Amino acid sequence: MGVSAVVTSGKGGVGKSTVSLGLGQALAQRGRRVLLVDCDAGLRSLDRMTGTEEGLVFDLADVVSGRCAPAEAIYPCGEGQLFLLPAPASGEGLVFPAVMRRLVPMLKQYYDYVLLDSPAGVGEGFRSAACGADRALVVCSPDPVSVRGAATANAQLRKLDVEDRRLVINRFANGPFQKAGAYPDLDGVIDGTGVRLLGLVPEDGALARFLQGKPVPEDSPGVKALRRIAGRLEGESIPVPEVV
Repeated sequence: MGVSAVVTSGKGGVGKSTVSLGLGQALAQRGRRVLLVDCDAGLRSLDRMTGTEEGLVFDLADVVSGRCAPAEAIYPCGEGQLFLLPAPASGEGLVFPAVMRRLVPMLKQYYDYVLLDSPAGVGEGFRSAACGADRALVVCSPDPVSVRGAATANAQLRKLDVEDRRLVINRFANGPFQKAGAYPDLDGVIDGTGVRLLGLVPEDGALARFLQGKPVPEDSPGVKALRRIAGRLEGESIPVPEVV
């Protein structure tokens, strides 16, 4: 059986979907069978980012309502082992936590990784995405509002008994955030969230291509960082690059 991980933050706009997609691609390149589950009902984005938008017929709400079999709502993303289960097109299609607790274990039987892309905030959508997760990747950028949101998400994940929680700092640029005076160093960001660090994703304009549904160059610093994070998820001992 596979592993389920919720990618969350507590705050919108920090790059959860970018991390979800980039990490999914990195794991698929390792030969893993990966399912992305977009849990942001009414505001889905992974369909556009993966280039599957035009071919969608069914979504997550159709699966839980019985209008289709799960396999009919899962779409291949390119030629590899990456797949997408899109979020409902309408916010009224929110899938409740009790349903996700039953659905996610079923999906884990067919995939090595089920990555649940959580909506912003810590409301019902967040709980639905998190309740079926074995582990959580809390994403934040190194600014006070984002760090506070990550700390809030961490506290809520603890209440939901998601014990394995790790931090991904996105859009990391050492010099600028130190000069801003918000945190004295990287440890200040980590301490502010209360989550153990898994990896850093540098400020990388190339990753914006994900939002346009375009491939990101393989030698992009952001892509390389997400590959390192994928290796750590697989149990490899990969040191966090020295901060410069």
